[in-house]
Amino acid sequence: MKIDPSNLKEFARRFAVAPGSKIDLKKDFDPADTAGYEKPENAANFLEGGVEFLAQYQEKLYAENARSLLVVLQALDAAGKDSTIEHVMSGVNPQGCQVYSFKAPTPEELDHDFLWRAVKALPARGNIGIFNRSHYEEVLVVRVHPQFLTGQRLPPRTRGEGLWQQRFEEINNFEKYLVDNGTDFVKIYLNVSKDEQCRRQMARIDTPEKNWKFNPGDIEERKYWDDYLAAYEAVFEHTSTPWAPWYVVPADQKWFARIAVAGIIANKLIEMAPQYPVVDEKGKQAMLTCRETLVGECGDGTSVASTPAKSASAAPAGPDAKKAKSKKKSKKK
Repeated sequence: MKIDPSNLKEFARRFAVAPGSKIDLKKDFDPADTAGYEKPENAANFLEGGVEFLAQYQEKLYAENARSLLVVLQALDAAGKDSTIEHVMSGVNPQGCQVYSFKAPTPEELDHDFLWRAVKALPARGNIGIFNRSHYEEVLVVRVHPQFLTGQRLPPRTRGEGLWQQRFEEINNFEKYLVDNGTDFVKIYLNVSKDEQCRRQMARIDTPEKNWKFNPGDIEERKYWDDYLAAYEAVFEHTSTPWAPWYVVPADQKWFARIAVAGIIANKLIEMAPQYPVVDEKGKQAMLTCRETLVGECGDGTSVASTPAKSASAAPAGPDAKKAKSKKKSKKK
């Protein structure tokens, strides 16, 4: 699969949330959308081509060692975050890619500000970091369940409805700071429908191999479906910025969601345009000197021999070896 950068940019834009825009997830984004494409028979191979493209750019990013990319992946339960990460990043060198999954805050994390645990998990220069859930949980699940704020022991002056606007501003400032210092963003929401989520939860119950994925608490959370959609809409309106935009990816068709996520990440890497480091003249001279040393030891590198030649006195192998041995024995007799 060959990726045309110009088409890829237009493809990614299809899912982007324009900064400052108000959206209605139910009306503006179809979870079953496939951008007019039908599932190809070779969907796996199609995705594999995109993954190979990602791997090429990831190698350049790693070699450049000047910037990093943070992919934020958010979704409601059973939208396919884990499987998307598995399939999209399958061909990327694990040495330059880290996945961090955010669970409920630990006591240590609750003793710090809400961004502290995200800072600890940021990717180093040259790396791609993936947040499976993220600092956005603080304006999503905590907003839907404000009782969680009690454990955060916030100053009284910060409590109230103004807290969410304050956190939006803090998140935007945080992300702008990171971008200014070399960490680019791709923020993706996997948009699954309530009906499709129901089918996937049923499959987790009915399929023994998937039982381990099932969490009764996820069914309880379905009661807050509209509250979560409202919270996400507020997030997109207030935190989709020119430096860190949000993308809403339809997730009812897993094959398309994976291709779309791969395309959006690939488009960002193209925009970043990482390059292999260029060796300066002094470095080139040092390499030439080293090459001369290696030529003296193992030739100029054009030899096709991969193993040392056997000595003339070595016994021949195979059937001829047995004949040679029998002749020697007969002479001795």
